[in-house]
Amino acid sequence: MSIIQRIALVLTIIGAINWGLIGFFNFNLVAAIFGDGSALSRIIYGIVGICGLINLGLLFKPDVEVERSTEARTTR
Repeated sequence: MSIIQRIALVLTIIGAINWGLIGFFNFNLVAAIFGDGSALSRIIYGIVGICGLINLGLLFKPDVEVERSTEARTTR
């Protein structure tokens, strides 16, 4: 996994935690920190959305351990 994918994954997890806070407690952490509807909070939401799109590729990336185990079985 590349550095960009790792950063995107961390930001996506932070976004998911924010959505969990909104869903369970009706508390928006991003709005509380950066202001409700401010330009900075909109930028944060945009960055988290882009990170989610970057991580979408992880769904289609083959698992290395699964590939190794199937290769080991076919070579024996």
